[in-house]
Amino acid sequence: MKYLHTMVRVTDLDASLKFYCEALGLTQLRRTDHEAGRFSLIFLAAPGDTEAQIELTYNWDPEVYSGGRNFGHVAYAVDDIYATCERLMAHGVTINRPPRDGRMAFVRSPDQVSIELLQSGAALPPAEPWASMPNVGQW
Repeated sequence: MKYLHTMVRVTDLDASLKFYCEALGLTQLRRTDHEAGRFSLIFLAAPGDTEAQIELTYNWDPEVYSGGRNFGHVAYAVDDIYATCERLMAHGVTINRPPRDGRMAFVRSPDQVSIELLQSGAALPPAEPWASMPNVGQW
């Protein structure tokens, strides 16, 4: 398993970039703007440590974030997303967003922190029981 990034939703992108980059000293690694979804993703990291990243998610349409909604998730790459989800289930963990696509799943910690699991490399072929499993709760 490898740590990838932590996602934080921001309401004022300019103010956030000023804080994270100018004040805190992080550098922008990449940015993607998704016009169809009306959001931007900006990945930042500390100089010399591009392995641990912060993903700023900016939704173009105004939204009020409450109850921790501004914090998104912690993400990890895994070697086999199906085996990882099987192991988690064996430990009593609910798979909130099953890896139906062979690529991505979400679970929650006991404190309800959302954890994203991403298949390292190419997505695995869709497989049962994952392909038919519905989402459970919030992720």
